[in-house]
Amino acid sequence: MERSIPEITLHDGVTLPVVGLGTAKLRGNAGVNAIVSAIDAGYRLLDSAYNYENEGTVGEAVRRSSVPREELRITSKLPGRYHTYDQAVVAIQESLYRANLDYYDLYLIHWPNPKQNQYVEAWQALIDAKKWGFIRSIGVSNFLPEHIERLEKETGVRPTVNQIELHPFFNQEAQRKWHEAHDIKTQSWSPLARANDVLENETLQKIARKHDKTVSQVILRWHYQLGAISIPRSSYPGRQLENISIFDFSLDDADMNVISGLSRPDGRLRNQDPAVYEEF
Repeated sequence: MERSIPEITLHDGVTLPVVGLGTAKLRGNAGVNAIVSAIDAGYRLLDSAYNYENEGTVGEAVRRSSVPREELRITSKLPGRYHTYDQAVVAIQESLYRANLDYYDLYLIHWPNPKQNQYVEAWQALIDAKKWGFIRSIGVSNFLPEHIERLEKETGVRPTVNQIELHPFFNQEAQRKWHEAHDIKTQSWSPLARANDVLENETLQKIARKHDKTVSQVILRWHYQLGAISIPRSSYPGRQLENISIFDFSLDDADMNVISGLSRPDGRLRNQDPAVYEEF
């Protein structure tokens, strides 16, 4: 059964569904089948990356699905080892060739890699790739406000999206408020954190019982009410459907505050601080 997912509009006019499918680790024929299952369930946003080594899997799922390409929103991301301008341009082209797509709807710089200090070059490559028709919308992932301010100052172009680690144990309140003030949409990676830790959390279980929903549904509804675009990953049809069945209930202010209150300063899953972390 297909479900309709609400959409938001980015500052450049491109629309994105408020829930998408994370595809990390979905590869090969099993990965294709999982992604096709998600599209059949109603997903229209598919999130990939050069370093996931599955852009071909995503592209094949798009070709096998019964949904027209123009109805889908497909994301990929530039890896840290290709941040110089010329390397970034080639990597974007390679991303398209791997997926056998004519364009990406959204393309992000995966990490700023501040020690390498070439993310402005990479951003200029994304700007030009958009002009050439390779990409419809350009954004970043794991960038801090100072990184984004530098991008806009040096190129005059502001990202549409910043995809960041965001879940109940790390709610990114300050970063989200900064995004909102600068008309940048927040996307949540690992929105369910480590699933076992989250699903067994007594506080979240209590809220789930209150609404007769699963813990995952409560968390994804929390993301939605925060104004964030979540991209949960699942290869199971039942779980995929569960994760987008969140639009028939609402969390009240008390629920939202309790969930946000689970955040902690050391809540990052893998201690990947964008101020120092280097991705290649």
